[in-house]
Amino acid sequence: MTLFPSALLRTPVVQTSILRALALALSAASALAALPAGAETINIGIGTQDTTTNTVTTGVVIKELKLLDKYLPKDGKYAGATYNIEWQNFTSGPPVTNGMMADKLQFGGMGDYPLVVNGYTFQSNPQSKSQLISVAAYNLFGSGNGVVVHKDSPYFELSDLKGKVLSVPFGSAAHGMILKAMQDKGWPNDYFKLVSQSPEVGSTNLQEKKIDAHADFVPFAELLPFRGFARKIFDGVETRAPTWHGVVVRTDFAEKYPEVVVGYLKAVIEANGWVRKDPKTAAEQIAKWTGIDKEVVYIFLGPGGIMTMDPTIKPQLVADAAEDAAVLQKLGRMKEFDVKAWVNDSYIRQAYKELGLDYEKQLASTDNYEVSGEDAFCKVKISAPRKAGEIWIEGEGIKSYSSPACTLGALAELTAQGKTVSMTYLFDSARGIKLFASEAFYAVGTTKDGKAEILPFLLKADAEAAAAKDGGKVMSFGDALKAATAGRG
Repeated sequence: MTLFPSALLRTPVVQTSILRALALALSAASALAALPAGAETINIGIGTQDTTTNTVTTGVVIKELKLLDKYLPKDGKYAGATYNIEWQNFTSGPPVTNGMMADKLQFGGMGDYPLVVNGYTFQSNPQSKSQLISVAAYNLFGSGNGVVVHKDSPYFELSDLKGKVLSVPFGSAAHGMILKAMQDKGWPNDYFKLVSQSPEVGSTNLQEKKIDAHADFVPFAELLPFRGFARKIFDGVETRAPTWHGVVVRTDFAEKYPEVVVGYLKAVIEANGWVRKDPKTAAEQIAKWTGIDKEVVYIFLGPGGIMTMDPTIKPQLVADAAEDAAVLQKLGRMKEFDVKAWVNDSYIRQAYKELGLDYEKQLASTDNYEVSGEDAFCKVKISAPRKAGEIWIEGEGIKSYSSPACTLGALAELTAQGKTVSMTYLFDSARGIKLFASEAFYAVGTTKDGKAEILPFLLKADAEAAAAKDGGKVMSFGDALKAATAGRG
């Protein structure tokens, strides 16, 4: 049965009615298209690594302080928007990439090698690519990754591990460090018996002496010695290649919601400022949120810390990403990957602009915030931050000192007074890395005025070289403490 005979459709009245109906339909469609994003729910999945200390200001700090809520756009096309924010915590980078590929995560934080693999993996994704939009924290000289052995181990150098079982989380920044070190030294692929173990498994196996050594990323090469059963024998600084973590985003999400990406990066900037404003309190809070001891958090993020918090995407780090890709290509694990095309600093630049900050100035700077103030023990002002020291005194805070000798002298005095010291920090005399004083090796000599000259080092070989050069002795922490006290006599 025909509802509208063709003759009827051709009448002027009906044709006019049809045209009016079409116009109304088109108008309604246009109105729907113009509706703000508030008419939809915007899903924001963020993959974090809460226990990886130099990523905390791109993850757990933002989450716990609710900084993302503060900066998400709420006007214009986002008026009345509903945000569904889901934070997912992982122990390494590769699972974050898996979540991003599945479009369950839109943002992901991870280390340099996993970041490069993330970008390369997305090249074959027809729905979206990934882009590097921010750095979390970095060390231009490579410190952060490291290799530890059991505290009772007879091994003191990486070469001592030839033929031994060395575990590392495969695909991690620490894995990249090991591969780079082997290539630099010309060692074959079977120099170590490399096995893949997560930080948790590797730590347990090292403690139980089931493996000879464990390589890991931030903070485990410091955390395990701090917890009393390990000793660091290799630091990533020896590769002379930067180590860093950063944030990637799916391009389909970023292009659809650029203001959300900028809002997230504003939260990152505020999180960095929150840590610097009161690093002791920040370390204590982060310890509660992540389970990483406050003293370990502080060695990375406190003044002169191993890591520099800075979201700007520095040319040195882009160049390092290209080197990471080259290492993986030599091993046949990656084909061509255009690192420069993968980097997109437009969002972080916009975040800086909207906050009234100078992006170019920060991009050009590699300065960290440093130890400063007056040395109450030696009665002098701290003038050389990387020769200074700090003592964390329970109930009193963190006090700064001008030199290793003054720091250890103050430590002896505080201990004699019955004060409880959580940790003493010094800096490696050769590499400028912040150290736990109790874990350092010391070259101890005598100054012209008869006082002890104390030089702390991360590596025993460095302490031995310094002692041989200046006619001093290599000492343990305990003996160096005694020398500092005698030197003031």
